[in-house]
Amino acid sequence: MRDAEAIYRTPLGAAGGLAVTGSGRQHARHAVTDRKLPSFAVVLVERGQGWLETAASGRLSLTGPALFWLFPNRAHSYAPDQGGWDERWALFEGSFTRDLVRLRMIAERHPVVALHRLDEVARLFGTLHADLLDDTHLGQASAALMLHRIVISAARQAIGVADQRRERPDMAGIVETLRRRAMQPLDLSAFAAEHGMSPATLRRRFTLETGLPPKAFQLRARMDHAKQLLATTDEKIETVAAMIGLDDPFYFSRAFHEREGCSPREFRARYRRM
Repeated sequence: MRDAEAIYRTPLGAAGGLAVTGSGRQHARHAVTDRKLPSFAVVLVERGQGWLETAASGRLSLTGPALFWLFPNRAHSYAPDQGGWDERWALFEGSFTRDLVRLRMIAERHPVVALHRLDEVARLFGTLHADLLDDTHLGQASAALMLHRIVISAARQAIGVADQRRERPDMAGIVETLRRRAMQPLDLSAFAAEHGMSPATLRRRFTLETGLPPKAFQLRARMDHAKQLLATTDEKIETVAAMIGLDDPFYFSRAFHEREGCSPREFRARYRRM
């Protein structure tokens, strides 16, 4: 690897909910000990091995290719072995990080992600670094997009490695099955058993795949179908509720209003036959 490189940026005012504030690469030989960062960080270990230790995860061994997440204002220590490791890193912040944590796409208790497609992630880090060099609104927006793609790629690779190790069903197929059955009652325990896992495991992996737990995903699918029916048919509101599997039209109207910000009748008047 070339000599160490580092860029630091103050986010522009229009950066939005995700901003990259630093990026770099180096061949690291020294330990980082009991450090706290004011922002999130992601470190990509391309080659080499060593360890990471945080209060939430304990001490973890890691071997490249792998990456790990660091959380703001949390003490952490890490170090390569005697041979050092090749690393890339990025600092990031913004309100969108709360959603990444909530969706468990980055997890404080499980910060290390083993990678089986290093080229993909390394390319994203390289583009992110070039975007920060650009130092424009467009460059910072593109850097944030690259960071988001790094998060997604790491999450997908984490799922893929787990599936290969445990021979679990493909989550995309499970999601599609629930989408097809969305108008039917959902027994989560039976649905999980059908796919060879516990309800807790299904809920966790389903949320990571879609951003929603199974029952919330089912409700969204039902409401999406309700919107289609309201806009394209003359069915009564109570009939639409029944057609999407909700026997109580008052609950349907209340849930619809909470999601869409308008009543089913108002939605129909607004979007009819579009």
